[in-house]
Amino acid sequence: MHNFKPSSTPRSGPRRSRRAVVAALAIVAGVIPLAPVSTAAASPTSPPPVTILTSTGNLGAGDIFITPTGNSSTYANGPEILDRRGQDVWFHAIPQGQTAADFRVQTYRGRQVLTWWQGVGLGGLAHGTDYIYNDQSQPIATVNAGNGLSADGHEFLITPQNTALILSYTTATADLSSIGGPTNQTVVNGVVQEIDIATGKVLFQWNSADHVPFAQSEQALPASSSTPWDWFHINAVHLDTDGNLLIDARDTWTVYKVNRHTGNTIWQLGGKASSFALAAAPGQVLDGAGQIFAWQHDPEALGHDVYTVFDNEASATSQLPYSRAVTIKLDEKGRVATLVASENQPEALSAPSQGNAQTTGEGNLFVGWGALPYFSEFDRSGQLVFNAEFPGGVNTYRAYLLRWDGARDVGHGPR
Repeated sequence: MHNFKPSSTPRSGPRRSRRAVVAALAIVAGVIPLAPVSTAAASPTSPPPVTILTSTGNLGAGDIFITPTGNSSTYANGPEILDRRGQDVWFHAIPQGQTAADFRVQTYRGRQVLTWWQGVGLGGLAHGTDYIYNDQSQPIATVNAGNGLSADGHEFLITPQNTALILSYTTATADLSSIGGPTNQTVVNGVVQEIDIATGKVLFQWNSADHVPFAQSEQALPASSSTPWDWFHINAVHLDTDGNLLIDARDTWTVYKVNRHTGNTIWQLGGKASSFALAAAPGQVLDGAGQIFAWQHDPEALGHDVYTVFDNEASATSQLPYSRAVTIKLDEKGRVATLVASENQPEALSAPSQGNAQTTGEGNLFVGWGALPYFSEFDRSGQLVFNAEFPGGVNTYRAYLLRWDGARDVGHGPR
């Protein structure tokens, strides 16, 4: 049964469950289907503990938003809010076998809301639903993909127009003979949809196969034509400061700026067909392939042609021995992209998947290290001011530092 349990009680304290009451309310609201009563051993209800390794200096304001994932036989998984001491103040346990991702505060119809994706198959051909909860922790809307597709968990972004930008993966058959492949290769294409939240109508759809040549992929072809080739691996869609889209493709090592109305490519950053020459400022280094990033995630527009990207640098091949968060300055007239700053993973480790880099209101950089069990914060000068660690086998797809003015303790007393 769905287990929804916000609290401000530290993790080390006793817990008194209100699962039956809250789950029943969720069923009445039509949000969660009724599950059969089971006599099996109860699933874990406590989220994994977090160890604070570093906390000093000019920390940004707000709470930490994560989706602890992994080791579900020991810990409950799901969206969670932590305070700066690492204590959970809101937690929403999800059923075993499901994954939550991209949990954060957003604005919908002028009010703060909590949003996340929940489903199965994150990282592949995923199936799931995006959820919106109000500031009293009540479900108010769900968002699903349209046109026969299913929402993927890499992105759920509410726009100023009260629409949702979401991602989906879909398979097709492609003739790859022009790049030395078979004529009937099964491929995995990346799709962006803009959904009207109130009606569920698809307002805009973009498919990678319609705009990007297969030759741009850095992913090796599979041995069999029937094995799906994830040549693009879409993992983010964000708004640039001019309202157009930033679409990230991990497997082409490219960020695509796309016209939000026509779907046409405005420019490409990185990869085999970059619109910009790539350079490194003094003290900065390009990777082994001469790129600013590889296998990357989460391009964010800061304004004035400055962008941050989470640079994994690890997957099938590694171009640097560590992951990092990079800051890039574009010269659009001169067509040069310059790496101007980079914050390296504090333990000098590589994240083979996932990750994000968020610039806070104070100008700090808050970084979720993806598949690694860490999340960190760097101040404006690049100094590490916060670092935290999950237990082994646990990670979070993204990590955010955000202000939340809504409910923090809906329950009464400890869980």
